[in-house]
Amino acid sequence: MKKLAVVLTNLGGPDSLESVQPFLFNLFSDPAIINLPAPFRGWLARFISSRRTIKAQKIYEKLGGKSPLLENTEVQARALEIAINDRLPDYDVKVFIAMRYWHPLTGECLKAVQTWQADHVVLLPLYPQFSTTTTASSVQAWQDSGGDVAWVQGCYFTQSGFIKAYRDLIAQALEKTPDTIPVRLLFSAHGIPQKCVDRGDPYRWQVEQTVAAVTQGQAWDSVICYQSRVGPLKWLTPSLGDELIRAARDGVGVVVVPISFVSEHSETLVELDMDYRKQAQELGLLSYQRVPTVADHPDFIAGLADIVEARLQSRKRCDQSLCPEIFSQCGCRP
Repeated sequence: MKKLAVVLTNLGGPDSLESVQPFLFNLFSDPAIINLPAPFRGWLARFISSRRTIKAQKIYEKLGGKSPLLENTEVQARALEIAINDRLPDYDVKVFIAMRYWHPLTGECLKAVQTWQADHVVLLPLYPQFSTTTTASSVQAWQDSGGDVAWVQGCYFTQSGFIKAYRDLIAQALEKTPDTIPVRLLFSAHGIPQKCVDRGDPYRWQVEQTVAAVTQGQAWDSVICYQSRVGPLKWLTPSLGDELIRAARDGVGVVVVPISFVSEHSETLVELDMDYRKQAQELGLLSYQRVPTVADHPDFIAGLADIVEARLQSRKRCDQSLCPEIFSQCGCRP
């Protein structure tokens, strides 16, 4: 029986308050985040991480002193492992986790895969929409560690299971909203600097395609917005905060949909559930709800299993690029 390793990659998060600073240092040391020559990037990473540590620690204190991302990813990994093993009885399938900026780091994961002696490896980033700052960085880290990336899924921004899962979660949230309250869906995605998009990053376009697929055939009042801005650069707009202000002015309640996130972590549990909820209350919004991430929703897990099967059958990095040619940095371009 051949062995199939599926490697889930994600950002990662500190597992203690003491690990916050080294986690931030790893983040800002990534050339996909700060594009400077190594000596200057390292110096700047040390400076930024030391400046941001106390603020970040206060965020993780609200989550019990650590990020829940690894535990949530482990739940997804076990669900996916069961689903793929059921589909592929001729393979021994094991799902591994590779985090970009904290343990289990990419190199650690690669060693585990090699020790298991996998015959085939599918790299599956847990970023539905491709960006040079996320998926490309994770793939590069795998390559730099010595891993083969022949079978990697670059994106799945309109994959049917992913779309169905969010449609179901939105429907559940809307059922909890009184019919007397007009509601606007705020599809919130993690922001990236505008300059990345200007250089050909397809992330914003893919987010727009995801939202178009989720809202197709629905009469929902909806808008796309962005969160988690860091630093002085111009980031994608509009911001979630600005859209809350507009919703208050328009006299509508909001349902926030974390459309670029598949797991709960600080940006959903603190930023959305605490910080922006507080802003909504201060603005006097009629209602503020937040749709959960797809997590281990059966449709989402089934969609990931579909992706793995497709990669196993085609044995290629991607089938083809789905992005317009203007997006030169699409991860599926040769």
